[in-house]
Amino acid sequence: MPIKAAIVEKAKRASRVSIDETIAQDSTILSSQLQVLFERLFSPDARKSLRRFSSIEAAKLLGVTDSYVRHLAAQVESINPEKTATGRRVFSLEEIHAMRQHLGRTKPSYLPMRRPGDHLQVIAVTNFKGGSGKTTTSIHLAQFLALRGYRVLAVDLDPQASMSAMLGYQPEFDVGENETLYGAIKYDETRLDVADIVRQTYFPGLDLIPGNLELHEFEHDTPKALADTNRDDKDMFFMRVGNALHSLEQSYDVVIIDCPPTLGFLTLSALCAATSVLITVHPQMLDVASMNQFLTMTSDLLAVVKQAGGNLDYDWMRYLITRYEANDGPQAQIVAFLRSLFGERVLTSMMVKSTAVSDAGLSKQTIYEAGRETMHRQTYDRGVESVDSVNAEVEQLIRSAWSRT
Repeated sequence: MPIKAAIVEKAKRASRVSIDETIAQDSTILSSQLQVLFERLFSPDARKSLRRFSSIEAAKLLGVTDSYVRHLAAQVESINPEKTATGRRVFSLEEIHAMRQHLGRTKPSYLPMRRPGDHLQVIAVTNFKGGSGKTTTSIHLAQFLALRGYRVLAVDLDPQASMSAMLGYQPEFDVGENETLYGAIKYDETRLDVADIVRQTYFPGLDLIPGNLELHEFEHDTPKALADTNRDDKDMFFMRVGNALHSLEQSYDVVIIDCPPTLGFLTLSALCAATSVLITVHPQMLDVASMNQFLTMTSDLLAVVKQAGGNLDYDWMRYLITRYEANDGPQAQIVAFLRSLFGERVLTSMMVKSTAVSDAGLSKQTIYEAGRETMHRQTYDRGVESVDSVNAEVEQLIRSAWSRT
């Protein structure tokens, strides 16, 4: 090769990108800048806190009138509402729960929690198509139920850990080794009791098992465990999530699992642990086609799991339409198509595409955390109405599973 050509070829090789090094550099840069951004939003020593609620909001949560909330505030000693600059009373969620307990002494229907004979509700929210609104659905449902007095555990099984970040735990900095559910379902002797992994959140009534990239390890470890001829068939991979959660059964009414966007061993174990399944779907043809592949693969894999002893008896399974735009004709056609196929298994309510939800998310908040005064009121009201409608329909399914109206 001529000298000039050799020099040119060497220069080309030198300028080529080494993808592993580039990705590592980008990851390091992005991680550090995300931490800077997070510290701007919240000081290093600060933790997220929940806003207070107006008497009108408290009345809606309790199912009583605004005037009766004021009456309750005077009756219950532990309640000491703050006053805004305009003189309006605002209550913490703990105070609202105290009012609910006071009401429940004479009328148990005010207390929605499990009763003797009611089984723990474990709801797996799943789909392997990105952008289907899975995590948004999971966290809003968990907070909705906590607002209404249920004892709720959110389980973040997605290695991307968006649910954990929304609930105040940065996966890169706040969640260490063995501090995800992997720590309670791993195959070696370092396995922990799941109760040691549960964390309280700033949202009263809502606890969290956080996630991070460590969850990927379960996908790597399981094939080795399956190849072990001395394995314990009473604790197979598809039983592990359910077995771990079983020890927490008396502490919670509802568990919400945000599944990973893949159909791996972790998702299969979550589906076997579940008593109910909520499948999110964006009403676009490509998303529906992707969901069809997801359903086909899931049914094939779960059939094998069932033969091996997996529990697949569900209280209910529903499809939830997410990011719905009412003025989009093709979306309306796809929704009608799905309803014609699946009937009541498609929730009547739909999660509409809402700028209120998006705006709240910019500061790592849900629409329940963002106050009405933080955005255009009509936009906020439409967003809350949509989210409430979906979650209330799911709550009714939970109550029906407990044979309650």
